[in-house]
Formats: sequence, C-alpha cells, structure tokens
Amino acid sequence: MEIFVVPNAGGTGAVAAGILAAVIRSRPDAVLGVATGGSPLPVYEALAGHRLDMSGVRGFALDEYVGLPAGHPQSYAEVVRREVTERLHLDPASVFVPDGGAANPEEAAQDYDRAIARAGGIDVQILGIGHNGHLAFNEPGSALDSRTRVEALTERTRQANSRYFDSPGDVPVRCITQGLGTIMEARQLLLVVHGADKADILCEALTGPVSPECPASVLQLHPHVTVVADEAAAARLMVVPAGSVHGTGLVKVRAGAAVA
Repeated sequence: MEIFVVPNAGGTGAVAAGILAAVIRSRPDAVLGVATGGSPLPVYEALAGHRLDMSGVRGFALDEYVGLPAGHPQSYAEVVRREVTERLHLDPASVFVPDGGAANPEEAAQDYDRAIARAGGIDVQILGIGHNGHLAFNEPGSALDSRTRVEALTERTRQANSRYFDSPGDVPVRCITQGLGTIMEARQLLLVVHGADKADILCEALTGPVSPECPASVLQLHPHVTVVADEAAAARLMVVPAGSVHGTGLVKVRAGAAVA
C-alpha cells in the first residue's frame, strides 16, 4: 500500500491525476473505474490539464441510483457525463453506468458485472470513502466478496447525499452498486480522501480489523492500493505506530511521501 499525504484537497487531485496519467500514457486503452462524489472531482479537473489522448480509454462507474428519471441532473449517469466524459473528452459510447432505470434492476446489476469482465476488468478503480466506511454504495454489513447488486441506502448515506437534491426526501432509497468483490478485482485501487471529517474512518479502514462493518477495510487485502489524502484526512494515520496495520505492508506515513 502506498499513501501520499498532501497539504490540501487540490493537492489530492493533482497527485491522483498524475498517477492516472502515467497509466493512460503506458496503456492508451486503459479501463478506468470512475467514482462520483466530492473527493474524486478534483482528480478529473486535474487530469484534464494533462491534455492526454483519451480516445481509447474506457470507463465504468461505481454505482447509480435506482428510480431517477433519465436525464435527472443528480443521476450518476449525468454526473459522469458532465464531470468525466465531457471534461476528459472520452467517447460516450465507451463510458458505462449501471442502468438504474431498468425494469429489473437486479438483472441490470448482473449484466453490469458481466460487462466489466468482458472489458477485461478495470485497470485503475478510483474510490472515495463514506463517513460510515462505505465504498461505492456498499454499506456496513456488505459481504467482502459481494458482487454488483441492488442495495438499500442507509439513512446516514441519504442524509449525506441530500445536499445534492432539493430536499432529503428526494434522495432515492436504493441503488445499483459494484460489490466489494467486484471492486477488489481491479488491478489497482486509487482512494482519494480529503477533510478532517474523514480522518477517523480513514484510520479505521486502513489500520483496524478487516470487517464487513467497515467495508473500506477490505482495501487492506488488495495487492496494489494507493491512497491520496490531504493532511486533515490523514491526521490520525500520521501517528499510527509502526507495524500496527492489519493485513498490509504499510509501516509508516510521511507527509508528502509515498510509503510502501
């Protein structure tokens, strides 16, 4: 596991974008797993500044709400279109989002899981982390080997996402999400975190026991994880005793450095 600690949120975007740019330069047909939410947005803005030829890049979104009408501005299909596909000049036909409007969402979830496999799997999966430790919409209690599926959103997650909607009652109650097992099949995981409000859960995820109660703790089991965090989010990691991390090769964290 590598951890980069940078001064601020803008720095997380710049460092994460540099990592992605290196992958795309070496593999122009890379498959990226794209995430929405506040943490990844600076990554896409910074990546656009690299002015790469991304015409061959393919993308798969982590999740989508169930039940929003097509074109809803807060559907992840629309967020991905605005913030990822258009900003990075990707081919819209090569960027995929789960079909939250499908008549049979469960079947759509299984189809999406198979589509990722047909694409050869994901090269780099971009991730954020929720205040309760969720990855994508894998809420506490999700099986560590879970596949893409329909999931009910917890009240805490709905409250956190209500800032994007006119009222809390407008936030959908279900979603389609890549499962933890699906996410873990990506060849590299890139977790981007900023803000003091994420310090406790980031420390729990990376240094606590691996447990379904903290879904992000599954990162400790992946062979290639890169964490990019600002100083506020990494505050508790900076004082973790050497050798205290369960299941990883992480020994210490230094500001401004990547530590294996």
